[in-house]
Amino acid sequence: MIKSNEILTTVNPQLTGKNKVSLRRGKHKIFIGMSPGVGKTYRMLEEGKIIKQDGIDVVIGLLETHGREDTANKAMGLELIPRKNVILSHRSLTEMDTDAIIERQPQLVLIDELAHTNIPGSKFVKRYQDVEQILAAGIDVYSTVNIQHLESLNDLVFRISGIVVRERIPDSVIDEADEVVVVDVTPETLQERLKEGKIYAPEKIDQALNHFFKRRNLIALRELALREVADNVEESGCNGNKSDYCNIRERVLVCISTYPNSIRLLRRGARISNYMNAKLYALFVDNHNQFLSKEDSIHIETCERLCKEFHGEFIRVQSTNVLDTIVEVAQTQRITQIVIGETHRSRWQLFFKGSIIQRLMRSLPDIDIHIIATENQEREGGFIQ
Repeated sequence: MIKSNEILTTVNPQLTGKNKVSLRRGKHKIFIGMSPGVGKTYRMLEEGKIIKQDGIDVVIGLLETHGREDTANKAMGLELIPRKNVILSHRSLTEMDTDAIIERQPQLVLIDELAHTNIPGSKFVKRYQDVEQILAAGIDVYSTVNIQHLESLNDLVFRISGIVVRERIPDSVIDEADEVVVVDVTPETLQERLKEGKIYAPEKIDQALNHFFKRRNLIALRELALREVADNVEESGCNGNKSDYCNIRERVLVCISTYPNSIRLLRRGARISNYMNAKLYALFVDNHNQFLSKEDSIHIETCERLCKEFHGEFIRVQSTNVLDTIVEVAQTQRITQIVIGETHRSRWQLFFKGSIIQRLMRSLPDIDIHIIATENQEREGGFIQ
C-alpha cells in the first residue's frame, strides 16, 4: 500500500514555475490474472479507493468496464481523466490522454489493459510505453494485464489455447514492476461467471466456453500466472539478504560426462523435473587438459540434443575444477536438485582425496543431491572422480 510519506520530491534548480518540482520515479503495481473476468480491474479499483481514503490523490487514467456493472459501480467516487479524441480515417476514436494525466499530477493513477495497442499515429505504439512516461513523471501507477500477453509466453499460450495473442508486452515490464499481484479464481468459478454473462455478451458465451475458456486451458493459464508471480518473488529475493532467501521453484541440474551413464542421468533428471514441474539443466565440465576423442564428442552432442528434447538448458563450461564449476553453476542458476553419477574412485583415492559428492554436500548444504548408481554393463568410470 502506498502511504503519503512515500511521495517524495526533489528540487531541480534548472526548472522554474509550475515545473519547478521534479518528482521521484513513480512506483508500478501490476494486477495480473489468467484471463479476462478474474477480477483484475475490480481489485485495482478497490485498492485505489482504499488508498484514496488514506488521503492520497487517486485518479482513473483509463478504465475498460466491458459492460460489467459491478466494475462500473466500483469506479464511482474516483475522478476519471477524460480520454482524448483521435481522428483516424474519418472516424472519431478515443485513447488515453497521457499528457492530461501528467499535467494533472495525481499521486496515483489507475490504468486498465496494459497490453493495449494504441491508435495508429499516437505518440507511443503500446499503452505500457505511456505508463513508462507517467512513471518517469513521478506518478505511481496501478495497471492490469493478463498472463497471455507476456511476450515470452506467446508460443506456449498458442499451444495451450490455439489462439494467437497479438497484443503483447515485453517481460521486462513485469520484471521491473515494484509489485506484481496475481488475481486468482478457480477455473470453475470463472466459467460460472462467464455463463452468468459477467464477462462477455450472451451471444459470445458458448463460443468462449468451447474455445479459450475450456477448463484445461484455464488450468494451464492459471498455473502460468501463479508461476510468473513466484518467479517475480524469487527475483526480488535474489536482490535482498541471501541468507534469508530460499527458492520457490524447483530447478534440476544433471552433471554429465563422457561416460555412457550420462544418458541414464539425463533421463532420470528429466523424470525428476517432470514430477516437480521444474526447469532442467545439464552441465558438462570440459577440461582442456583431457583430450576428447571423436566418440566422446559425439556422446556429448547426443547428451546436448537429448537435453533439448527434454526442454532443458545445456551448459558447457571449460574448467579444470569440476567441483568449483558445479558449485558456481548451481548457485548462479539457483538449482534445488542435483543428479550425479556414483563415484568410481578406489578406496585409496577416496582416502587421500575424498569424494566429490561429500564435498558437494558441504559446499551446497541446501541442495538435494541424487546419486545414481552405474549399471554393471557400463564401462568403468563416471562423472565423479
